[in-house]
Amino acid sequence: MLAKKIGMAEAALALSRESGLSLRQAYRYLEVAKRKEPLLSAPQPSVTLSLKMPTDLAQKLQAHAAASGLSVSEVMRRAVAAYLASVREDG
Repeated sequence: MLAKKIGMAEAALALSRESGLSLRQAYRYLEVAKRKEPLLSAPQPSVTLSLKMPTDLAQKLQAHAAASGLSVSEVMRRAVAAYLASVREDG
């Protein structure tokens, strides 16, 4: 898209629509492409899950996410993936 010399906003909108990305993420990918850095693979479509946890655990999760510069969702994705990988290995 960038090679076609279209504007950044137009390219981001097209990438967002074609790939199912948020507009914000599309802009991030285009910025990486402009710098000619290796591009990360597009994320898989996501679903929203609700869960309940004790307040103290939620506070620790939020504090960890803030300290690590990650979103709470990313911390949860990593934690669930690690847990599921360990369960598969055990059983």
